[in-house]
Amino acid sequence: MPPYHIRKYQDSDHKSVVDLFSRGMKEHIPTTFRYMLMLPRILLLLLGVPLTLLLVSGSWIVVLLASLILFTSLWLLAKHTWVKYLVTCLHTDMADITTTYLSSHDSCFWVAESRGQIVGMVAALPVEDPFLQKKQLWLRHLSVSLEHRRQGIGKAMVRRVLQFAQARAFPEVVLSTSVFQYAALALYQDMGFQKTGESYFTIISRLRKSPMIKLKYCLTSAQEGGL
Repeated sequence: MPPYHIRKYQDSDHKSVVDLFSRGMKEHIPTTFRYMLMLPRILLLLLGVPLTLLLVSGSWIVVLLASLILFTSLWLLAKHTWVKYLVTCLHTDMADITTTYLSSHDSCFWVAESRGQIVGMVAALPVEDPFLQKKQLWLRHLSVSLEHRRQGIGKAMVRRVLQFAQARAFPEVVLSTSVFQYAALALYQDMGFQKTGESYFTIISRLRKSPMIKLKYCLTSAQEGGL
């Protein structure tokens, strides 16, 4: 048996789920920061501004202070998108998980539990778009604690959502994941999700060219092989 089991969310799980979700979002800040440092325009800024100040002022102290300000500003920019998304979720769907995800037959929220601790989470919600030609189920908030990764929990939770969608006759499951979430993106693509487009959560995301990747899983074409 695997060292975890997946079950439906309970109200008593709320604090653990929020903590897990918050930790997962904050993990992406250093990755985003490193990504920004490698952008050509940022490299030019980091090299050009200190060099210009050195030539103008002749002071290494000014150069060091300017560099510190630049790096701090970049860190805050890297942090901004993730904090904004976290706060948005905590004040909307994550504020009352039971009402949002467990009050309808076509939505659900699961947690993975190991030795009495919540170590994973995932949610499913129907896409509300009157212009859609077919029903879609939205996979949201997949997260596994850092200490429990590489145990198949993420894949098992995605499979649970796919099975849920199939049982309720949803022909498609859709999701969005950040370009920085390399492991999650690889997991989804390995399980058969296909990229359908890109979008930007904030203006800052657009400026630093870090889109959200949109993915789709077609259950109608996967039914013969099973999930």
